[in-house]
Amino acid sequence: MGTLKTTNIQSISGSGTVTLGTSGETFTVPSGVTLTNSGTATGFNNPAFMVTLSGTQNITTATWTKILFDSEIYDTNSTFASNKFTPGVAGIYKFELQVTLDDLDDGKNLFLKIYKNGSAEGTSGTRVRAAGTEKTTSWCNWSNSANTTDYYEAYVYHDIGSTEELRNDYSTIWMAQRIGT
Repeated sequence: MGTLKTTNIQSISGSGTVTLGTSGETFTVPSGVTLTNSGTATGFNNPAFMVTLSGTQNITTATWTKILFDSEIYDTNSTFASNKFTPGVAGIYKFELQVTLDDLDDGKNLFLKIYKNGSAEGTSGTRVRAAGTEKTTSWCNWSNSANTTDYYEAYVYHDIGSTEELRNDYSTIWMAQRIGT
């Protein structure tokens, strides 16, 4: 056991990988130490995903409907599949869900929920004040502590009185990332 004191650690070739420790070991950064990153930091907030719709999805009135996301923008750990997110890594996750509908009339509602293991958890709603054909967007921002096997799904509800289409591309998106342990 000893103390290594140096000002620079590099690979032998100057362009390789330097490994600190082996599996199962812990590195402690003492209080008062500042870590500065001037390069690329990877693996710190993983897993993370962002998905959207490649086309529209019909949503029946007055029915909670699972959103069928089919286009991945990114999925760092391949943890988003079959319209659900299963973290694979325990930790605290921040979720953001955005949904846009056309033609939400005065006094009608647009609600979003994020389900965890089949039960409604994070929720958000929008009540429209102006009638017309304007697009209406609702957001749900939520954080949750997850284990490796929890799973999350996104749902939408409206009470327009007829079937409506979710807007596609970046008008309807869902994303999450691990923000802590």
